[in-house]
Parts: sequence; structure tokens; C-alpha cells
Amino acid sequence: MATKHEKIIQYIETLPVGDKISVRQIAKDMAVSEGTAYRAIKEAETRRLVSTIERVGTIRIEKKKKENIERLTFAEIVNIVDGQVLGGKSGLHKTLTKFVIGAMKLDDMMRYTDAGSLLIVGNRSNTHLNALKAGAAVLITGGFDADEEARRLADELDLPIISSSYDTFTVATMINRAIYDQLIKKEILLIEDIVVPIEDTSYLKSTDTVRDFNELNSRTTHGGYPVVDKQKKTVGIVTSKDVIGKQESDSIDRLMTRNPITVTMKTSVATAGHRMIWEGIDLLPVTDEHGVLQGVVSRQDVLKAMQMAQRQPQHGETIDDLVKNEMKLEKDEDDSTVEFTVTPQMTNQFGAISYGAFTTLLVEAGAVALKKTKRGDSVVENMTIYFMKPVQMEKTIQVLPKILDMSRKFAKIDFEVYSDEILVCKALVTFQVLER
Repeated sequence: MATKHEKIIQYIETLPVGDKISVRQIAKDMAVSEGTAYRAIKEAETRRLVSTIERVGTIRIEKKKKENIERLTFAEIVNIVDGQVLGGKSGLHKTLTKFVIGAMKLDDMMRYTDAGSLLIVGNRSNTHLNALKAGAAVLITGGFDADEEARRLADELDLPIISSSYDTFTVATMINRAIYDQLIKKEILLIEDIVVPIEDTSYLKSTDTVRDFNELNSRTTHGGYPVVDKQKKTVGIVTSKDVIGKQESDSIDRLMTRNPITVTMKTSVATAGHRMIWEGIDLLPVTDEHGVLQGVVSRQDVLKAMQMAQRQPQHGETIDDLVKNEMKLEKDEDDSTVEFTVTPQMTNQFGAISYGAFTTLLVEAGAVALKKTKRGDSVVENMTIYFMKPVQMEKTIQVLPKILDMSRKFAKIDFEVYSDEILVCKALVTFQVLER
């Protein structure tokens, strides 16, 4: 049975895109306290079902699926640029397809401005009107206002006019950064991308018996199942090993493993994969924040998704990607030495390589050394670094990893880092080895 919180989320999902939502209204419609309504609206905002704008309120927006090109709604733009909505509030839920910087003559500008665009321009009233007539929203920079005619037209056409105190270059940079961050998020696989949904999930009740397990097993041939109570909350997990040699009348409640490891829809696939391999489990129940079963993921699905993700092109580069791009391996197959050039993006305020970029370099160099031993992926458990000298911007350094000890689950690697043949750093890193 769904909780009050879940019912409110489901109710918000049924509201038409563009509807305005308030805590008081939700509390009244759903017969819940204002505190419960507030928490559910915040959860809806996290799920990108609604967007809250200062002086405007909370608006139901389109929930966007993962796409090749990440899009933003005008409501999200208002929050990104700390904007004020001057007109066309009823169109804030709409999605923009592109933004155009109005730094050219009007006729030339209009060639690039069409329906769904966002025109970023200063206090040029004639331009505002022409953009709205072309079906585009307007973002006025420099904190300038829009005239009454433009506001009236924006309201008629449901096209927002937004004013921001930032200049045109800063606004464009902020929007670009937001889209870039969305692209990085898009590349991170989450459990919701690979989950077997609840309607396709086989599970048992805590009141079931070994007979029920055997019947379900003969139909599905799965090796294990989540176990739920009357409220469909996950209370355990039962596998073939648990029921071998047991009587058919034995209760699942007595045989199952209680308090199983679970994940949520927003858990990353990489995190789930690490836990499954490290704990030696083949099935993870997927639950909501109240423990209600929403589906399952298998070890096979997780590892397959991780392998697929590694082959996908990265649209938005993280620090890890920047570091990987600068790494060059020695051509000798028996040598794991990595050469690396320090770029300006990887420096701290003193012009030396930043701690974050440097630790990423050590982790990547260690991963290279481990892969040459034909092992699987790895994650860092412990790291000790001794800096001898700072490494300046645009210097080339050599990282020499040496495996000191390796077991089935752990590896200890000693690193020596040289710049201009001078030792600049020593480090000792312990890795957890993720055997497939």
C-alpha cells in the first residue's frame, strides 16, 4: 500500500504540465499536513517533476528522459541566472531547444531565432517584440526591464520574459555550464536505467513456504528472490542454497536472509556493481525510501551495463576524463609507466597540480598496472601521499607504479613520481580488486 508521501508524488505526476502547485493546495487536496506536502514537493523537485521559482511559485514541468541532447525548461533557466519573470509566467514549463545571443543586427538575429528558442539580449525593446512574435522566449541581461507591450504579448503567447542582472556573456556561460553538467549526469548510469520493474519482478511473501519457492523457481528458473511483507516492504532475500534439503512446509520467513542489501532507483550502477562483487551477491532488491520493493537488478545486468557505459562516448568531461586524456603509456608492454602533462585546468591557486587531479592520476595509473595483470576493475581503499616538491603547470611528469602485494581481493601499489628526473612524490595506495 502506497504511503502518503508516495500518493502525493503520484498526484503531482498526474497534474498537467504548467500547473502551479502550492503546499497549502496539496495539503488540502490530499488531506495531509502541510509538512508532509512540503516534503513531497521537495522530492518532486529532486525528481525534476516541478521547479520552484522565487516570486513565482512552484510549477509542474516536463519530466525529461535521457536524450542525446539535454534540454532545460524556462523555469530552470530562471533559477540558473537568478532571474525575475516579467511576463509569460504560464509558459515557464516549456522546454527550450536552443539559445541565441543577440549581438547582431535585428534582421540577422531573427534568422537564428525561431519557436522554442531563448533570445539573450540587452534593453532592445523592438528586438523583444520580434523574438516573441517568432515564438521565442526572451532573457534580458543587465537587469533591464521590458516595456508594457512586450509583457502583454508575452502573457498572450505564454512565452516567458526573464530579466537577469548578469551581463550577456555571464548568462550564456551559466546556461552552457548547466547544460554541460546535465550531460555529465546523463552519462552516469543509474539503477533506474536497468532495473527490472516490479510488474516483471518475481518475489515471495514472508508467509510463503519452500513449496511456493519451488513452484516459482520451476516457472522462472531464477536462483533467488526478494521477500516482502504485507505492505510489500522488503524484509529479506531467499536463494536456492537456503532451501536445499528443507521440508516443503518450512516457512520462507525462517530460511531467508534478513535485512538484505538494497539499492534505490538513484543509486549509480557502478556503486551497485561494487557492492555486489564485494559482498558476493547476485541479486539486489530495488526499494524506495520506505523500503517498498520497486524491482530487482541482477549481477549480470549490472556488469553488462558497466561494460556498455565504458564504450559510450563521453559528452561532458569530468576531472577524471581530463586526467585520462592527458595520460600517455610507455610503449613497452611490460612497463606500466605513465607520462602526464599538467594542464592549467588541473592546477590550484599557486599554479601547481591540484591534490584532486594528482590523486586521480595515481588511481588511473594504478588501474593501468592492475589491468596488465589481467585483473578486473578496482577501487581505492586507502591512500598515503608524501609530496617532496610541487609540480608546476605545463610540466611533464612520469608515474611509476610498482605492485608490492596482491591477493584475490586486494592490491598494494607503491608509486614514484618524477619531474625532470627529480623525485617529486611517493605514494602507497591500497586497491580493492573487483573480480568478475
